[in-house]
Amino acid sequence: MKELVLSEIHLHYGSVHALHGISLEVERGSIVTLIGANGAGKTSTVNAIVGLRQVSSGQIAYRGKDITRSPAHEVNRMGISLVPEGRQLFPLLTVEENLLMGAYSSKDRHQVKQDLKKMYELFPVLGQRRTQLAQSMSGGEQQMLAIGRALMSRPDFLILDEPSLGLAPMIVREIFRIIEQIREDGATILLVEQNANLALATAEYGYVLEMGSIVMHQAARNLKSDPAIKEAYLGT
Repeated sequence: MKELVLSEIHLHYGSVHALHGISLEVERGSIVTLIGANGAGKTSTVNAIVGLRQVSSGQIAYRGKDITRSPAHEVNRMGISLVPEGRQLFPLLTVEENLLMGAYSSKDRHQVKQDLKKMYELFPVLGQRRTQLAQSMSGGEQQMLAIGRALMSRPDFLILDEPSLGLAPMIVREIFRIIEQIREDGATILLVEQNANLALATAEYGYVLEMGSIVMHQAARNLKSDPAIKEAYLGT
């Protein structure tokens, strides 16, 4: 079943044509990756999906419903949550306060308390540092906090924009282990990454974005073995 469908999405920043007819599909329960170099249009695609940027033309459908013109807060309430590039935490709030910001729309205090407990089980370091300010944490810890904050809204569809950016290899492996666990718990995931090796090893299906256009898409294992992809993105 199709969870998310983008059809011929065009997006402009003034006179700059950032996305040129992007079309992609994400099956429910899958991990799909969108790979491409810096400036290819990955974050523009993400911002269009979650309602942070209005598209010039085309359609975005989530579970069969047209969300093309839906504002970001409505998209979030539908079950789509974003872990943004650069994490964008509240630096002067504590770990727990940042997590609670992810549950701002929930009126069920018992549910929020249970979800906090679950986040501390998924990310033990956050439980150990719940009273620590977000700005004083390491990059890896901040990324875990950003993912935890997004999960506090109980999303069915999670978008991660460059989750490995700037992190040490050991921390990146842990982040990707957690991503796979989140999918096992029932979420659908769109993984937007420059680290093509890890992304294609984690996802079932992949799209390659260049200069605002999808230039290739197929099963992730096939992309990983494609000579052109190896040369351009895998360093071989």
